[in-house]
Amino acid sequence: TGNYMAATAAMRETLSIDGAENITWFTSSDSARRGFCRICGSNLFWQGKGLPYTSIAAGSLDNPTGLSLDRHIYVADKGDYYRIADGVAQSQAFEDYDPTPPT
Repeated sequence: TGNYMAATAAMRETLSIDGAENITWFTSSDSARRGFCRICGSNLFWQGKGLPYTSIAAGSLDNPTGLSLDRHIYVADKGDYYRIADGVAQSQAFEDYDPTPPT
């Protein structure tokens, strides 16, 4: 996204997408593919090859989501124009965090 993003994840076998006919999947690298809205182009999903979950852009979900912040990731690469001062845990890189949702 080029800036911060809020995301959640769901295990693939439990994920159901209303309007799936409006999703376009793009293989963005050898290790992942991304799901976009076919109508407006919004970035909605990310699926890592071999991973059991799909990451979901939290802003695409209807309220109430029931979500709360768990941690900030890629903190080492954040822009120098903002501070993270909300007291939520931070990981310097993605590798420091296991995003697999609980089963």
